[in-house]
Formats: sequence, C-alpha cells, structure tokens
Amino acid sequence: EVQRAPELLRAIKRAVDDDRRPGRFLLTGSADLLALPRVSESLAGRMEVITMLPLAHSELLRRRPRFLDQAFKSKLVSVADTVLGPHLVELMLAGGYPELLRRSPTRRQQWARGYARAVITRDIRDVAEVTRLDEMPRLLRALAHHAGQLLSFAELGGQFGLDAKTARRYLGILEQVYLVRPIEPWFTNRLKRMIKSPKLHFLDTGLLAALRGLTAEQLSSDRAAIGPLLESFVFAEIAKLISWMDREITIHHYRDRDQQEVDLVLERDDGAIVGIEVKASATVTEQDFAGIRKLARACGDRLKLGLVLYDGDTSVPFGERLHAVPISALWS
Repeated sequence: EVQRAPELLRAIKRAVDDDRRPGRFLLTGSADLLALPRVSESLAGRMEVITMLPLAHSELLRRRPRFLDQAFKSKLVSVADTVLGPHLVELMLAGGYPELLRRSPTRRQQWARGYARAVITRDIRDVAEVTRLDEMPRLLRALAHHAGQLLSFAELGGQFGLDAKTARRYLGILEQVYLVRPIEPWFTNRLKRMIKSPKLHFLDTGLLAALRGLTAEQLSSDRAAIGPLLESFVFAEIAKLISWMDREITIHHYRDRDQQEVDLVLERDDGAIVGIEVKASATVTEQDFAGIRKLARACGDRLKLGLVLYDGDTSVPFGERLHAVPISALWS
C-alpha cells in the first residue's frame, strides 16, 4: 500500500536515478498511483504501471481468450462450452474478486459489502480529502442503481445535497480506488444529435450485486434487473481483456437523441472500431442492430465488427461484419 508511505518515494527516486536497471522495486497499492500527486511527481518516467483488475472468467478457466484480437481482424472466435441462463447469472453474482469466489453466495454478499466499507473508510482517506466521507457509502449504493445508465451529476449530487462539481469529484475518487468506471461517449462530426453524458459501470458485478442486494432467486423472477448487471459484466470482462493487450484500446458508449445506442464502442489507437450491444435474451432481431448500423454508417471501414452479445449458444450473421454472438465468446 505504497500510497500510505509517500515519504519513501523520494528515496526510491534517488535510488532509481543512481541505478536505472528496471525491476528493482515492486510497489503495490489499492489506488491509482498516477492519480496521486506525490507519487506521479516523484516517479513519473521512472515507473511502469500495471493495473490488476478482478479476475476475468477466462483466467478462472486458465484460457487465453482471442475475442478482441479476432474482433479487430473482423473475425469471430469459435465458441465452445456456452454458459447460459442461470449459469450466466451465477457468474455475474460471483464476480472476480478471489475472496468472493471462495465463499458461498450468502457470504459473498457479506464480504463484498464489508470490502466496500473498508475501501471507503480506509483507502479513500489515503487518496483524497473528503469532507463528507459519511455520504460515500450512500453515494456508492446510489451509483449501483445507476449502473449501465447515463450519468447526470446534478441529479446524482442533488440526492445528497452536493453540487454537480462535488458529485463528479466524488465519483472520480471512487474510480481511483477501482470500484467504478465512467465511460465517455464516442462522437464524430458525421453524427448529429448525440448525447454527451458519460455512462457508469462497476468493475466487479459481484460487488454491484451485493450493493443492490440481488440474488439468483430475485433475478430469476425479475428479468429487468439482469440487463444492467449483464452490461456491467460484459464491460468488466472486456476491460480486463484490454488490460492485457499490447495496443491501446479505449471503451466508449454511443447514444443519440433518437434513442439509438451502442453499449460499448471499442476504439483502438489506430482508429479501428468494434461496436458491441449487450442483450439479456436468448433471441436477437434486426432491431437489435439499429444502433450498430448507425455507428457503421459513421465509421465506414473503421468498423471492423458489430456484435450483439446475447444469452444464446450460436453465432448468427446479420449482414456484412454484423453478428449475434454468445456471451461465452468473451472467454473463447
């Protein structure tokens, strides 16, 4: 937890400047070190940052997934051992924290809520001055109910007597400690009437489900609650895959005022794009590709693949570079 020992950084800087051999120091922390002024000022240009997110499902299966590599080549992975329905719900509820995976469903939720409390009461103090720390647990629970939705900082802050600027700052702090991640809208001058609000996701759906009190029994009777959870699950899995890639890939979302949307727009550093829509259903129709088709018209040849990830077991073509693909493709 190097963020708690900033006095070490000056000595480490001197040691590194005297001997530039890499790998002599391994510093670990539970916050984004580059966002901490004392760390970034001392070690900028002297350190490489590796972000370790909760475990991806492919890691649990000990597989090296090819989903992103193939998608940016306009190709599909072959999907075996599809995970459907109740089994997919179980994956979402389990999440990827190692401690969660060792526990029963009931104890998972207890651990996740305790973890969130510990991060708020301990880690946040290390990274920022928060005058109303007592509001952070309520804010985090409110954000859990906004997962997969567009963010209005004025509306969010209004629930807690905070102005939009403070609400945005508090969200940034929760992002620094790797609980949530807002994704910015993708835009181009070719498209008009675009909505420019960020969209919120959690980096672990086990934690998200615990904050919302969601269980397998509830989700089996309330299918509407599955959609936002599944979208955050797909987002988190893709964020983990991206963290292992050599090329830089950023995640955006797209939505316009005509309610056409694409849940995830992946843009590689060379401008190549993959559009992904997430659907918590065992069937896919042409209408599910409406947002992706609009994105394709704006991107032209930059769009390498447009996918609807769904709760099915077969890949189905819907046009040139457009396919419905099982969610299990993420770990294939």
